[in-house]
Amino acid sequence: MEICIKNGTVVDWSGTFVGDVYIKDGVICELGRNLIKDCKTIDAAGKIVMPGFVDLHVHFRDPGLTHKEDIQSGSRAAVKGGYVMVNLMANTNPVCSTMDTVNYVINRGKEVGLIDINQVISITNEFSGDDISHLDKLKKGDIKVISEDGKDVMHSEVMLNAMIKAKEKDITVMCHCENHNLSDIDMRLAENTMTWRNITLAKHAGCKVHFSHVSTKESMEYIIKAKEKGHKVTCEVSPHHIALTNDVEYRVNPPLREKEDMEYLIQAIKGGYVDSIATDHAPHTEEDKKKGAPGISGIETAFGVSYTKLVRSGNIDLSKLSEIMSKRPSEILGVNKGQIDIGYDGDLVILDLEKEYEIRKEEFLSKGKNTPFNGMKVYGEVITTIKGGKVVYKK
Repeated sequence: MEICIKNGTVVDWSGTFVGDVYIKDGVICELGRNLIKDCKTIDAAGKIVMPGFVDLHVHFRDPGLTHKEDIQSGSRAAVKGGYVMVNLMANTNPVCSTMDTVNYVINRGKEVGLIDINQVISITNEFSGDDISHLDKLKKGDIKVISEDGKDVMHSEVMLNAMIKAKEKDITVMCHCENHNLSDIDMRLAENTMTWRNITLAKHAGCKVHFSHVSTKESMEYIIKAKEKGHKVTCEVSPHHIALTNDVEYRVNPPLREKEDMEYLIQAIKGGYVDSIATDHAPHTEEDKKKGAPGISGIETAFGVSYTKLVRSGNIDLSKLSEIMSKRPSEILGVNKGQIDIGYDGDLVILDLEKEYEIRKEEFLSKGKNTPFNGMKVYGEVITTIKGGKVVYKK
């Protein structure tokens, strides 16, 4: 399969050029100007061509909760948002604690054929909080990430032992930092104390640790200090935590924070301390949201919100946004994506940055229509998503 994207403004983490990108057999083979190829071509004149986005924090609810989302609907939503790969959380039914469940998800993803999928396994067996024996059954290379997702491992010795096993098997430990004993008292304190604990345990274990949806100034300060000391720490922030504050009544976990927190997260992005924008795409039914289920269906709105808030507002340039939406998350997952260079996967997104549009939840391809951004006007519309040289979404 061959395709040539011509005349676009090509942007990735390293810079910008105007020209053509030629993809053959799923891989970028040639870059240049006025390339002559006997294959399908797309004229991207006046548009931006970027590496497809990689999302480190996604819920597709499959298996078991497919009334909220499934791999097909989630994949369709992903490519509409410009995403070519997602990292799926383990809070399915059954909980993803075995390679059987992992293999089901991966194979289903291949059947749908729109995006690449990495499936996370739970830190404790079926989220028991204390049993990590299932990790002993994993062979090195079976999985890349373990996470307890929407909870934290409360017992510090259990978490430390899991981190030690992760170090042995070269697995990244992904942390949702929340001390549940403090959640009903102060959600800020709940996040901050567990961020500090998990950094401390990871230092002792020597494992790679990734912090999900960092939302407070204090947690980010702990992470920055750990990074500056050279520890194996990475982190993500979510679009809603850099675009909204707690004067908006919308339930997510961690919650929307103060303006000071939002501004500090943006400064951390500018300073190079944030590795990834990750959506925490968490589709819910309307009934579940009315009952108080926390979460946002965010994979279709992430680029527009992030571009408008970060680039259009002058906080960072487009290359930096590409770095944290494509390059760094690809490196964290150890995949050959996120850059437009010869030898990298032919996964691209074509964007119209001048297009202002209104977010309308009824137009979502996700089953989840839950969003605080409904009616918001943003810039940066996804026109085409290309995965492995194949057009998988076209507006």
